[in-house]
Amino acid sequence: MQPVLTNQLNNAFTLFLSLLVEAIPFLLLGVLFSGLLLGFVDERKLVSRIPRNPLLAALMGSSIGFLFPVCECGNVPVARRLLMQGVPAPAAIGFLLAAPTINPVVIWATWTAFRDQPEIVVLRVVFSLLIATIIGWVFSVQTDLRPLLHPSVARAIPLPKPELSETELAPADTPLLLQSGTFMLGQGGAVPIESLLKDQRQPLKTGKTDKTSKRSSMFHRVSKERLRLLLDTMVQELRELGGVLVVGSAIAAIIQVGAPRELILNLGQGPVSSILAMLLLGAVVSICSTVDAFFALSFASTFTSGSLLAFLIFGPMIDLKGIGLMLSIFKGRSVIYLMVLAAQLTFLMTLAVNLYLG
Repeated sequence: MQPVLTNQLNNAFTLFLSLLVEAIPFLLLGVLFSGLLLGFVDERKLVSRIPRNPLLAALMGSSIGFLFPVCECGNVPVARRLLMQGVPAPAAIGFLLAAPTINPVVIWATWTAFRDQPEIVVLRVVFSLLIATIIGWVFSVQTDLRPLLHPSVARAIPLPKPELSETELAPADTPLLLQSGTFMLGQGGAVPIESLLKDQRQPLKTGKTDKTSKRSSMFHRVSKERLRLLLDTMVQELRELGGVLVVGSAIAAIIQVGAPRELILNLGQGPVSSILAMLLLGAVVSICSTVDAFFALSFASTFTSGSLLAFLIFGPMIDLKGIGLMLSIFKGRSVIYLMVLAAQLTFLMTLAVNLYLG
């Protein structure tokens, strides 16, 4: 009994470390993108380019995941920063759900694994895009998303304000992109860059040479503050999301070792049971979307095509470690809504594949 328990603990620890090693690089990439959004993108222009129509906003948010090659660990900090910048909720939620799949790295990996089944590659991209768009659109019914968000994120979302001229802008109107902190550790606040930008708007009454010199000096000071802001934000988000990732990875490793996989494998041939089994497996295994296609390939001979798609679509959207990270954005009931909607839509679409191919 003791050797068996020791062996299970060793296996759980090995899985735990493998999940961390696999996920941390993509979490770093996501935090880096989040910091770049914070420090180098004008959120007013970003928000203005998102369509006002909820369905189009959700579709655009789901599609821009192609530009951010991050998995289900790295998409969370980016999605949270988008919400804090005032990006419409449908677009942010669409990105959150689609980005782990709708990116060139994952598409290439899926094609490499399922080269002999190109329909798996195409349907994975199409279904993921559809599900993310539909869920983002559904959440647009909630006019004010704040009641569904983590309190710290809800407080960070900018309130609608009347249009002001440039000369009327006060320090309180400094864009969120010029504020440090992640609003979860209680360290958010305006940084000196806002006063520099305010000074930049003041007319210079000195000579031409003095004007050029002062503007050049001010530019270097602003750039230095932006870099400091980027590093400060990355450190804070890594402290928050890294801790959540460790807990989620530990839970996933424990469940993987303790779950009766033989029972799951025995369900692989039924058109309905196989999908339910792979939905559960995708959530429990919590494998990174950049390599999950190779994991799914090992089940290709025993599971239906629809169930493989269910694993490849649902797993990157909703898994144990991803749920932990989502709780840094949403309240618990909101995460449950996301889980239920994603599971229902994935089940219906992949069941149609099984019935069509069966």
